Amino acid sequence: MKNLLATLLLIVPTLALAAATGPVLEPAPIDPRDLVSLQSGARTFVNYCLNCHSAQYMRYNRLTDIGLTEAQIRDNLVFAGDKVGDTMKVAMTPKDGKAWFGVPPPDLSVISRSRGADWLYTYLRTFYRDDKTPSGWNNRVFENAAMPHVLWKVQAEQSPVQYDRTVRDLVNFLAYVGEPVEQARKSIGIVVLFVLGVIFVFAYAMKQAFWKDVR
Repeated sequence: MKNLLATLLLIVPTLALAAATGPVLEPAPIDPRDLVSLQSGARTFVNYCLNCHSAQYMRYNRLTDIGLTEAQIRDNLVFAGDKVGDTMKVAMTPKDGKAWFGVPPPDLSVISRSRGADWLYTYLRTFYRDDKTPSGWNNRVFENAAMPHVLWKVQAEQSPVQYDRTVRDLVNFLAYVGEPVEQARKSIGIVVLFVLGVIFVFAYAMKQAFWKDVR
């Protein structure tokens, strides 16, 4: 037991130091109720991410939930012969992805839930030039990432504030894709809690009336 405690005393400070020296994540200023932001993020995702990354658990027609019509989706966001009812997949196979990048590009359907919105927001804003990597880019959050800086042209053309807004919108959309029914779920939860509160009031009143003559 003494040896175990001694080992734990050595490990815990090491883990704490590792956590303290890890990448500092900036809070992602996302808002799932901001439809304009979600639509902008969807456009960025389709134009810059969907070339390599799928979102196989998301269908194009679900984008009507963020204020787009099926005609707008078909004319502006669906390419390569896909249909509005199709899932957001890419033609590149995992085998091709591994051959080109060393690892298959991950599906982004649930990336915000696995990594977190803050991680994505910081990651997309911390690419830097590195001639030692195959892509010529590296990242302060994810060192030696296989993914190149796909938004570098966008970043070069925009001001820092504009680029931060573009990344914010993209992360906002990825968070929406991770759970499209989040807002509906929260709304239903509020209604359920309200109904339960009303039921509790009536149940308590009935209990008081039933037991008032019982001593």
